Amino acid sequence: MIVEHALLPVRPDATAAFETAFAQAYPIIAAMPGFGGLSLTRCVERPQCYLLLVRWERLTDHTVGFRQAPEYQRWRALLHHFYEPFPVVEHFTPVLGTDLFGAAAAAIADK
Repeated sequence: MIVEHALLPVRPDATAAFETAFAQAYPIIAAMPGFGGLSLTRCVERPQCYLLLVRWERLTDHTVGFRQAPEYQRWRALLHHFYEPFPVVEHFTPVLGTDLFGAAAAAIADK
């Protein structure tokens, strides 16, 4: 399993619209092969900053399967214009911890 990590700096005047757009974009990523869940959380100290964690079966499920899928263009159109500056995305392998994805994914799906 791989965990994609991205700090998403959203324009301060656009946080509500970003959250709405992310709820619309969620089914796109959720339908991708290798997708294992995600967590989107908002920073308490800097409310315009979000932490996105996405679980993938393999690195290539994200870097090739998702980013090269035709559906990715819709994801980009929905979300990328909110970021200032554009986020850095990194990938991690788990060492120790609990699953953080269940509750957050359910909350996004309910929007």
